[in-house]
Amino acid sequence: MNLGTLHRREYGRILASLIRTVGDFDLAEDALQEAFAAALAQWPAQGLPQHPVAWLLTTARHKAIDQQRRQVLAERKRDDIAALMTQETDTPVPLDTPRLIFTCCHPALAPEAQMALTLRTICGLETAEIARAFLVPVPTLAQRLVRAKAKIKAARIPYEVPGDDVLAERLDTVMGVVYLVFNEGYSASFGADLVRAELCADAIRLGRMLVELLPAEREPKGLLALMLLHDARRATRTDAEGALVLLAEQDRSRWDGAQIAEGAALVEQALRGRPLGAYAVQAAIAALHAQARSAGETDWPQIAALYGVLADIHPSPVVALNRAVAIAMADGLEHGLALLDTIHLPGYHLLPAARADLLRRLGRRAEAATAYRQALALVTNEAERRFLEQRLMEVTRPAR
Repeated sequence: MNLGTLHRREYGRILASLIRTVGDFDLAEDALQEAFAAALAQWPAQGLPQHPVAWLLTTARHKAIDQQRRQVLAERKRDDIAALMTQETDTPVPLDTPRLIFTCCHPALAPEAQMALTLRTICGLETAEIARAFLVPVPTLAQRLVRAKAKIKAARIPYEVPGDDVLAERLDTVMGVVYLVFNEGYSASFGADLVRAELCADAIRLGRMLVELLPAEREPKGLLALMLLHDARRATRTDAEGALVLLAEQDRSRWDGAQIAEGAALVEQALRGRPLGAYAVQAAIAALHAQARSAGETDWPQIAALYGVLADIHPSPVVALNRAVAIAMADGLEHGLALLDTIHLPGYHLLPAARADLLRRLGRRAEAATAYRQALALVTNEAERRFLEQRLMEVTRPAR
């Protein structure tokens, strides 16, 4: 395993344990960066250590001790240093990552700060990467992170999984952030690539942790199932040149059968009992897609019905958009198109893209071209842009 792969896979887990140890986000991040820099300098010559994660954690802890020594300005700091030096653990503690997730997602922090802090600390993304994902300037995002960490420190927000009395409120926020991380990986909002596999993997790992931490809760199972079922077809969403491949045209033999089976089993668990959760219903929809042997065998009436259930649980314009498309496939393109025309989603390129696709299928080429142009004016991902441009060429090409 090279250092880059190790950083992607283990950064968040190491940082979580280091924050618990040193009690300070900035100090932990600085020390861990120094540890990775030391590894970059030493490992090529000395070889990969037998336990690289332990090496990084131990080195980072020593770097933190050195920093605190340099910063000693009062006698009270000596006790902190002494306590830090007595902590001999050289492997990340499993519970530290969920503790850090719940800390990053504390309700005292603004929602955008929760997401940014999770991406930075748990997933190890650079500030510039997160800024691009949020479509904000790098200094703006950097200040957002600074304020969030300062708020945690000033408000003495505990580094812990909350008790049962507030768990439900906090869990919804945590699951929302985890799913946002997955969505950013599954359909990147910027750049040339449609998929960022490392973010999908991070989100699934966090979802597994939530299921293990809260085995009696059904919605974390629904969330994990939803991510596994979508991720099972990740490899087929683009072709060898990086062009987008629609669900109906994907090579289903290349879908990950083990993930589909695991996701389907989790769906069954998540749907047991009432009330139904939004993630469980979405996972049930994803399971119907994943288990259809061909596009023609997709159970669109059942999918449309489930979107109706989801609209009752979690009404939103995006849910309405997906329901309209499902109804178009189940009950007729004109019916779905009429529903799309009632939805207001300014700035969301998938609404005009969906209208364009239904108009194209109906043979209304001029109207489809107008809708494709509207979608192109809004899309920010290059893979999606290329797909929409290709569709626009198809509907504007002179008929033979």
